Amino acid sequence: MSDTKAYLQKLFNGNGITIALNRNSLFNAFIADEENSKKVYQILENQKMLTDKWKIINRIADIHQQQVSIPNGTVGKPYEAKLDFIKLGWNDIVFSEFEGAELAGLQYDNEKETIEGIPTQSGDIKMKLRFRIMGEGEDSVLNEKNFSLIINPDPKSLWKNEPSNKEDKYWKEDNVSALDSLGDKNIVVSSKRGRSHANVGSFRDDDFAFKHFESTGWSVIAVADGAGSAKLSRKGSQLACDAVITYFTENFSSDILIEFDNILLDYKNGTGDETQKQLSRFIYFNLSKAAQFAHNAIADLAKETETQLKDYYTTLIFTIFKKYEFGYAILSFGVGDCPIAVINKDQSEVTLMNWLDVGEFGGGTRFINMPEIFTSDKFSSRFRFKLIEDFSYLMLMTDGIYDPKFIVEANLEKLEKWKEFIDDLGGNNADKTKIEFNAENKEIASQLSSWMDFWSPGNHDDRTLAIVF
Repeated sequence: MSDTKAYLQKLFNGNGITIALNRNSLFNAFIADEENSKKVYQILENQKMLTDKWKIINRIADIHQQQVSIPNGTVGKPYEAKLDFIKLGWNDIVFSEFEGAELAGLQYDNEKETIEGIPTQSGDIKMKLRFRIMGEGEDSVLNEKNFSLIINPDPKSLWKNEPSNKEDKYWKEDNVSALDSLGDKNIVVSSKRGRSHANVGSFRDDDFAFKHFESTGWSVIAVADGAGSAKLSRKGSQLACDAVITYFTENFSSDILIEFDNILLDYKNGTGDETQKQLSRFIYFNLSKAAQFAHNAIADLAKETETQLKDYYTTLIFTIFKKYEFGYAILSFGVGDCPIAVINKDQSEVTLMNWLDVGEFGGGTRFINMPEIFTSDKFSSRFRFKLIEDFSYLMLMTDGIYDPKFIVEANLEKLEKWKEFIDDLGGNNADKTKIEFNAENKEIASQLSSWMDFWSPGNHDDRTLAIVF
């Protein structure tokens, strides 16, 4: 009754009708008329229905126009993006479902309100959120809101893998891996052509070589990184590594080794400064000859072929080691920006076995081809010696590994960085690629090769890593 009276009073006033005092009884009777009450009730219900309908339409329009950004994904990488209905102010959505995510290999978890999965294709993926808001009937047609999800291609897929020219005079395999024993230790090594070279079909400039001398117990490993700017550096790195092996094969005679054994025993027993000097002289005298032999091998080829020595520019690092009853003697030499490191048995200490030729702006790299290397007053500092009871890993690597994994030279001094690197080799990486360091594992060389396919933006150089374990 009160709703009817209030409505009629408002209606009459709006139409200029005034109820005189002497007509109040008549107006009350008009209000009490059942037919009139029904009509007013219907009018009020229709008004409410129209108001509610407008609110729903207006709310749906708000949701349609609301800007919602969804993070981009990448093909092959796990993806999860939450559509937080509360934060978006969509707490009045009572039903929702997603269409289109499956086009990219994803799915929508309605309970978690997440788009998740591993994208299988790149592109601008068109998706729809189909929804119903509070107040809409359960049989009403679902509303639709369009979304765009950008899935970027796998960066690796953008790089071509063009074969190098096998007819080239100095052609060599693009990727090489090996597993072998070095006395009571084992070596796994892999050298891979960088993506920047594979993209244009050019050659692998890195190289390596190793050998174990069963008769003496000594082992030698050499790694070299040919300069990308030198057109024949692939041959220079190969010559340098092979020359090191040749030198020790031909010149590490029993007389020389007996001399070293005696000096080392005195050194181990701590017989004084003179023994230290003898040890330093022995290392300098023999390893410098191996380095000079490598230099000469390249110089001889340049002369023979009437090419320039700088065309063969390459770095060179090498180490020789032997097991004694009291530990391992490790001797090393290095020119360039490729590190050598030995990690002790319990991985509580790391020792760098060379210093790196790096300049303030990366222009300080030196090459074994440079004659001035051998006349520099710093030449004697290129040699290292370590007597260690045992070691877990002895590693030699080119900057294709060092740059992405250690970033800066200072990190090579940090044990925690080497532990991170070892964990990385063990599978703690984005690709979950794992190397099982077990001599019985016949797949270890291929595992290392696979691990070396890791992605690092801006780091697409050749990669070579030799690990003695």
